[in-house]
Amino acid sequence: MNAVAVVTIAFLLMEASNVLTLYFFPGSKYANGVGVFKAWEKSKQDPEVHDLVRYLVNWVAGTKLIFILLLIVILATATQTTLLWTGAAMLVSIASFFWRLFPLVRKMDRGGQIDPPNYSAVLGWMIAGMMAVFLAALVIAVL
Repeated sequence: MNAVAVVTIAFLLMEASNVLTLYFFPGSKYANGVGVFKAWEKSKQDPEVHDLVRYLVNWVAGTKLIFILLLIVILATATQTTLLWTGAAMLVSIASFFWRLFPLVRKMDRGGQIDPPNYSAVLGWMIAGMMAVFLAALVIAVL
């Protein structure tokens, strides 16, 4: 098992906890639940809006589940070369967070729409850390 496989397994476990949170405890402030967004509670005041928010939360959870299961299949069947390409793909896909999601969560954080404050900075560092770990795993696997 190479470094990319080990890091991917750790990523899968983390994402699995997020999927469980989103499906069964969406209002949680842990495991990247949407309870950190003050709008989650506000949406409950309008059932139509809350249904849309719940739909989107479940859509994200379902998409993450597909992603997790595909990674498991890749880990179970991939050659070393495919694992390297998987690591590179993971790095790029995780980096996409900084394109759309990070600017939006930072804007909401600065606007007082997130509790706890500075959640966007913590999330940004966590995502950057994941990218660094995948990059390190790729370098180790190539060497």
